[in-house]
Amino acid sequence: MARVSGAERSSLSMLVVGRALRKAVGHVQASPLMRWRFRSAKTDRLVIAPQDLRTADSTRAGEIYAGRFAFAGKIVVCDGRSPFEMVPPSEEWAAALLGFGWLRHLRAADSNISRANARALVDEWIALQGGWDELAWRPDVLARRVMSWLSQAPLVLVESDAPFYRRFLRSLTRQVHYLRRAATQARDGAPRLLALTALTYATLCMAGQMRHQRAAVRRLAAELDRQILPDGGHISRNPGALIELLIDLLPLRQAFAARNIVPPPALRNAVDRMMPMLRFLRHGDGNFDQFNGMGPTPSDLLATALAYDDARGTALAHATYSGYQRVETGDLLLLIDSGRPPPLGVSYEAHAGCLAFELSAKQQRIVVNCGMPATGRESWREVARATAAHSTVTFNDRSSCRFMASRMIRRLLLGTPIMAGPRRIETEREDRSDGVMLHASHDGYAAPFGVIHQRSLMVAADSARLEGEDLFNPSRGDKLPANRADDFAVRFHLHPSVKANRLSDGHGVMLTMPNREVWNFNAHDDSVELEESVYLAGPDGPRRTVQIVIYGQARKSPRVHWTFVRTMMSAAPPPAPPRRRTGQDPELPL
Repeated sequence: MARVSGAERSSLSMLVVGRALRKAVGHVQASPLMRWRFRSAKTDRLVIAPQDLRTADSTRAGEIYAGRFAFAGKIVVCDGRSPFEMVPPSEEWAAALLGFGWLRHLRAADSNISRANARALVDEWIALQGGWDELAWRPDVLARRVMSWLSQAPLVLVESDAPFYRRFLRSLTRQVHYLRRAATQARDGAPRLLALTALTYATLCMAGQMRHQRAAVRRLAAELDRQILPDGGHISRNPGALIELLIDLLPLRQAFAARNIVPPPALRNAVDRMMPMLRFLRHGDGNFDQFNGMGPTPSDLLATALAYDDARGTALAHATYSGYQRVETGDLLLLIDSGRPPPLGVSYEAHAGCLAFELSAKQQRIVVNCGMPATGRESWREVARATAAHSTVTFNDRSSCRFMASRMIRRLLLGTPIMAGPRRIETEREDRSDGVMLHASHDGYAAPFGVIHQRSLMVAADSARLEGEDLFNPSRGDKLPANRADDFAVRFHLHPSVKANRLSDGHGVMLTMPNREVWNFNAHDDSVELEESVYLAGPDGPRRTVQIVIYGQARKSPRVHWTFVRTMMSAAPPPAPPRRRTGQDPELPL
């Protein structure tokens, strides 16, 4: 790894020390003595149950009743044992189990058996909670469990006996009390915001918690103002974070109304900012762009969130604070990552994809980034975050960002933050009569290679052409350094549904879409290669695909010019030429 600057070392030290302190405090607070001795005000009933907007599947209730727990791509068959006593096949599976979000499937079944099964499983966890489990009491998992118990209280408590009712409320009260002290220990970003959202839910839904509402709302409002940027993006720059947060914040807004309490302005303003950003990040087929940790688009959740959108106006043209650009002419859409890496503490999922773009026409995505899978993310994370997994330029197989290399620090931080990346990014947009021109540049390769990458993109007004140019300018002086390697690769990852055939001249590729449209890619003076790639964000898991790659040396070829041009394929095959009749051919009626 390149040499770390003093500012980077200071930021990392603060992050490591803060994480170590929070972990130590968490272990102390989670000890049985602390957890059982110090309690908040007694809660004897629930006032309201908030709505759960996540999609429920009643067919999964039968699987749970049979002891089959399928989460995060893994299945555990309990064979009569409690699922909380089983060895989890992955941390993702365990987090899903301990978050109790699956209760909504039992509620959807709406049967006496599913209600009894839900009570039994909740009671099993209450009986086993005396033993300390770091994952079960991790603030984000705990917050998800609190919100699930509150929203599914009608399922669990209806027809329950008095002893179970008291055990349920006593356990829920203890969990909320612990979360109130542990919320600040949650990882910065969406996990911390989730913890504060759960605490606000508790003050609205549980009797005896109202006295904590002012403090909970104040903390939530401060975090919303910090994490939700002025243009509606999230501070982590992960598009998927917006969907997950909205699915929790929208019912919270309704819960305030149900208690005849005016929602805090910070909550209303955050939701109003986030809604237009959802439309900004969507392609014509409804899927999100694959930037900075985004995986498969949860179409059901996205549709639910958009149903609450009152404005329904035109999407933004550019999101300056979030670092994204959107260029749309006719049915041709271009989405570009033109932002710096997020702050160190929220960069665990951020990617090194500066100046990468995605291209779609109508409902067909053409150029994409690799993205992230829905499950098994850890095994793909290092590959997916690299610049080579994005439709942009790499130098000497290096990423434009530097990721934390120390394994010891990565284990302590429970992730790999971005240590450094592009700091100076310049963008210039020009709306012209013949289309939209965008110029952008970044200095992510300035320190190691002395190169400034500049990318110019021209989207034609008739939506039939995208013209691009990549320039490699010296960061200092008039020439690129002669003593540094300057091999570059310009990559264009194609969506798996696109069929690519390299043309015989070696400079072009013919792209055939499922709707029988044809696009031609032309590299003009440069040769192109078709190489294997993988699209990780498929709804059914990773899928094989291909990428167009242009190789070269910056000192010899400081400019790469390329174009995508649309040519229409006939919807119907051309008629066959008439066949000459012979004397043996029967005469056909006219």
